[in-house]
Amino acid sequence: MRILIIEDEPELARHISRALSRHEHQVTAKYDGTEGLRVALAAPPDLIVLDLGLPGMDGLELLATLRRELCPSRVIILTARGEVEHRVRGLKAGADDYLSKPFSLDELVARVEAMGRRGATPKAIDLLRTGDLSMDVQHRRVTRSGRVITLSPREFDVLQVLMQEPGRVFSRTELCERVWRREHEYDTRTVEIFITRLRKKVDMNFDVPLIHTQRGQGYTVREPERPPSAAVPPRSNEESK
Repeated sequence: MRILIIEDEPELARHISRALSRHEHQVTAKYDGTEGLRVALAAPPDLIVLDLGLPGMDGLELLATLRRELCPSRVIILTARGEVEHRVRGLKAGADDYLSKPFSLDELVARVEAMGRRGATPKAIDLLRTGDLSMDVQHRRVTRSGRVITLSPREFDVLQVLMQEPGRVFSRTELCERVWRREHEYDTRTVEIFITRLRKKVDMNFDVPLIHTQRGQGYTVREPERPPSAAVPPRSNEESK
């Protein structure tokens, strides 16, 4: 994968670059938010490893600009340990995953590799449909009633899991396992944030919602309920004559 690291600590950026390069990724590093944004928009990489505390432009502002400009790159944000609110804001702004500092380089590489496998693995079903919502898996394109819905890579992954089995309720833990593939770390707030983002994009401007919460169980995508057909009253004897 082509990976852009935007991190203002040169030593940390070098360590990350070496670790990813050993796994045959093409890595570029920038140490300033403004320069990182310029490079990302000029030639969007497959993945951006983004620190939030940057000179020139704050990481959250940079991320919001990327998503506003419809940059398709996946984004892993790096946050200092304990900055829960920053992680939440980053996910809401369009990040696909996060890693708390200090972190293991092996874990970062594993998450990057997992993202690459999901992006490159061919899917058995290329077109998914639920009601008037359609997903072209191969081209990662989503439409509803013919209207294109722009999703971040992680939003697409969450919606794909739900649409593969419409009507089935997925718990937050199962969504974490399917989408983030974390064996021991489950963050229910992360799942809730992505469901909220999907609802705004998939349901907000349409009359009938397709994404539903099953209280105490999880989330599902299902076909809209059809109103019962009006019953035809039986004909009287007089009418049948």
